[in-house]
Amino acid sequence: MNIIQAGGVTFGDNNLVLIGGPCQAESLELCCEVAQYLKELCAELGFGYVFKASYDKANRSSENGVRGPGLKRGLEILSEVKKRYNVPIVTDVHETIEVVEVAKVADILQIPAFLCRQTDLLHAAGKTKKIINIKKGQFMAPEDMLGALEKVRSTGNDQLLLTERGTTFGYHNLVVDMRSLLTMRSFGVPVVFDATHSVQLPGGLGNASGGKREFVAPLARAATAVGIDALFTEVHPRPDEALSDGPNSLDFEQIREILITVKKIHDSLR
Repeated sequence: MNIIQAGGVTFGDNNLVLIGGPCQAESLELCCEVAQYLKELCAELGFGYVFKASYDKANRSSENGVRGPGLKRGLEILSEVKKRYNVPIVTDVHETIEVVEVAKVADILQIPAFLCRQTDLLHAAGKTKKIINIKKGQFMAPEDMLGALEKVRSTGNDQLLLTERGTTFGYHNLVVDMRSLLTMRSFGVPVVFDATHSVQLPGGLGNASGGKREFVAPLARAATAVGIDALFTEVHPRPDEALSDGPNSLDFEQIREILITVKKIHDSLR
């Protein structure tokens, strides 16, 4: 398996990494609050830590959905978080035109699940030579993600992660096939389990997505037991006030409890 280094954090060497933060970069104050807590928590428990937040949520359910601070202000926020807390940054890219600017700040460029087959976007991201985290589409079989990897590899970039985030299961629901973690790991890349988006209910609130955060913990435990290199979670100090993905986000107490248990499972398997 490829060993990937992101600003001092190692993926794929029998370590466990947390990729965590609020869904949106709602404000600098919020991002700093989350980054500081999660960095300290990960140091305490023995996790690598990467901060995540989106400057633009371009695939909201509703025209009226809050999308985020936008490219300019969003990158300013992410850059300041990186500077203050000395943590690697991951954020979504939706448009090829934004890739170069985002790569100036982010250590990891994340390809959203809906866009995992967008050839031009994958090529543009790969050409930055940054680490690329491709989220498996809700409509994709895990073995078909090899095609997405090959598109990035065609640019000469083999710094790749794959993320499982659930598969469409009828309307307004997702299901996680834990076999996908093993399938995608067989491609020689570190695998991430997105425990919070996997419990999302797309469009479940009519004009917005719902979620069932009570299932985050058992799915995180199961994925760790199967074998992952990183856990992805959306964390917000006040999830019910989050501007997006609140129903499937974790508060500080919940993420602490989950990480303690996940670490025990991971260490027992080592």
